[in-house]
Amino acid sequence: MRLPPLNAVRAFEAVCRHGSILRAAGELNVVRGAVRQQIATLEGHFGRKLFARDGRRLVPTAEASAFAEASGAAFDILQRAACELEGVVPSCIRLGVPSAFAVWWLMPRVADMQTSLGDIVVDIVPMTVVEPLQMHPELDAVIMGGEYRPSAGISAVRFMEDEFGPVATPALAATLSDDPAAMGRLTMLASRSVPKLWDEWFVESGTPPVAFSRRQEFEDLLLALGAARSGLGIALAPRASIEDDLLRGQLVAPYGFISRPSGYSLCCRTPDAKRPGFAALHGWLRRCGKAS
Repeated sequence: MRLPPLNAVRAFEAVCRHGSILRAAGELNVVRGAVRQQIATLEGHFGRKLFARDGRRLVPTAEASAFAEASGAAFDILQRAACELEGVVPSCIRLGVPSAFAVWWLMPRVADMQTSLGDIVVDIVPMTVVEPLQMHPELDAVIMGGEYRPSAGISAVRFMEDEFGPVATPALAATLSDDPAAMGRLTMLASRSVPKLWDEWFVESGTPPVAFSRRQEFEDLLLALGAARSGLGIALAPRASIEDDLLRGQLVAPYGFISRPSGYSLCCRTPDAKRPGFAALHGWLRRCGKAS
């Protein structure tokens, strides 16, 4: 089969990744009309529409989404192969990390990490909203917990168990009974960065959904956990993010924690997985994860 024009594929992949012709044009440093023309060229090549309109938004079809994901992986492979051919060795690993995980688990260990990795520099980029690596070409790897879903061209290596459960101050927890329905008297603290976390806990723990008297949302999990520490209500937390609070008695888990099947994974592009720097980073994460 004749391959489609690569410039058209590049523009199409950028539109799907950004969800916007304007943002794609900004990334490619062209005008919006040029991106639209490339999309039209690609649709002409395949003889089908690649997007449907939802108001002002362009929504890729299911087949187009799959093609965009494969295209992104292919471009990543080409870019890294070109760097190798030119003898360009990345000077550091830009690592995207969920904000709460970065603050409460990774940063207390960062000196040990740097000692262990030697000359390998890891640039830690906190992520308020945890998104797959293919959404972030500026990053080399990301750490993901229950959010991880397999993707073409991405290798994920698990390094630590992922447990989560409701947490509150000891004073608030003392007002609860053994029945999780008692949480309904408290304010449910939620994070817009992980909007389905409570729903997932109800399903995975086998607990009937609770009708809370009040719900308060925060922009990210760090703020929701800070509100829980202040006694505002009850939050759902990954254990790795509040281990110190549990040890100091600032927070307690009245209904314990349950394990998540996916655990925490280091996700990188498949060509990078066997590179010495990524292998060393994964080895360090595994050692610390087992000790946690």
